[in-house]
Amino acid sequence: MPRTVQITFDCGDPAALAAFWAEALGYQIQSPPPGFASWDAALEAWGVPPEHRNDASAAVDPEGSGPRLFFQKVPEGKQAKNRVHLDVRAAPDLQGDARMAALEAEAERLSGLGATREQRFEPEPPMGAGHIVMRDPEGNEFCLD
Repeated sequence: MPRTVQITFDCGDPAALAAFWAEALGYQIQSPPPGFASWDAALEAWGVPPEHRNDASAAVDPEGSGPRLFFQKVPEGKQAKNRVHLDVRAAPDLQGDARMAALEAEAERLSGLGATREQRFEPEPPMGAGHIVMRDPEGNEFCLD
């Protein structure tokens, strides 16, 4: 039986990182449970103290086809290079100059949201289509592909 996948990020500011990735991917912050107008109202009703209300957040695909992204607060900062990373498919059907121009435009947009650009890799046919390595606002590596 196939399984669904949730991608979990350890981070320092779950709400901010969830907002970044929601905007980056066209996702939305997960709605509060039924019966609550907001997450703050739900957390208040559940007795979660204010200092723990940003311990977790989630972003979801509004169409329900992509994986849920879950963000959990951890005390330590990022220490080393990611062993697993996301590839944001910003130009999957483009090649050459058109592909790299689309990736550059997306890198600029995400930089405006708090991402940082690391390195551009030029197309190297036949295997390499070209990509740009970025970091999210907490330093997690991802690629624009």
